[in-house]
Amino acid sequence: MYKRILLKLSGEALMGTQNYGIDTLVAESVAREVKAVHDLGIEIAVVVGGGNIFRGVSESAGNMDRAAADYTGMLATVMNAVVLQDALEQLGVYTRVMSAIDIPQLAEPFIRRRAVRHLEKQRVVIFAAGTGNPYFTTDSAAALRACEVGAEVIFKATKVDGIYSADPMKDPTATRFEKISYQEVLEKQLKVMDASAISLCMDNNLPIMVFNMKESGNILKAVGGDLSIGTLVTVGGSATTA
Repeated sequence: MYKRILLKLSGEALMGTQNYGIDTLVAESVAREVKAVHDLGIEIAVVVGGGNIFRGVSESAGNMDRAAADYTGMLATVMNAVVLQDALEQLGVYTRVMSAIDIPQLAEPFIRRRAVRHLEKQRVVIFAAGTGNPYFTTDSAAALRACEVGAEVIFKATKVDGIYSADPMKDPTATRFEKISYQEVLEKQLKVMDASAISLCMDNNLPIMVFNMKESGNILKAVGGDLSIGTLVTVGGSATTA
């Protein structure tokens, strides 16, 4: 369905069943799924979070200055990106890590035209360090990078199978949306991505597909347009439940 996509991976997804850090087996599993999509000839960019190691707004940040804590979180995303790069390259997939902060020993600096060129050469590009600015989440980084490189859609791989009317862990009557508009996400304050990320996607008519990455094969299904595995956020129309 698509020529170029952006995949947003949460750092927590890379923890697996651990309480902290990176489960290399999960990284290998994600890499295999990314390779399956890459083998279809689809150009793939990836934005990875860092919540499995450090999050600027988490309790682990304590009384740290918010900007300093956010920069520490950016470093965590670089660690995750390098692990994912290694897992992909062990499968024979050419990969580049591009960082919004300057770490030349680990990653190339983010340069938009160079990133686009890597994608055109069928390299998987992993964007690390968020936007390079504190007070912005990796969701905002995903929306920004997707717009910059001309991705046709954002696939947000999470721990839940889409967007619900309420927290399904707390409310058993919560229903999953199959489709929903950006405006409704903002109005209902649904916690799928932060408001700045949703607004940027809305302004640029960039669809967002939210799905559960813990189910094997779901990335490939999402790329194929299977709405049974998640929720599509797009322009116009009323919300439809699954």
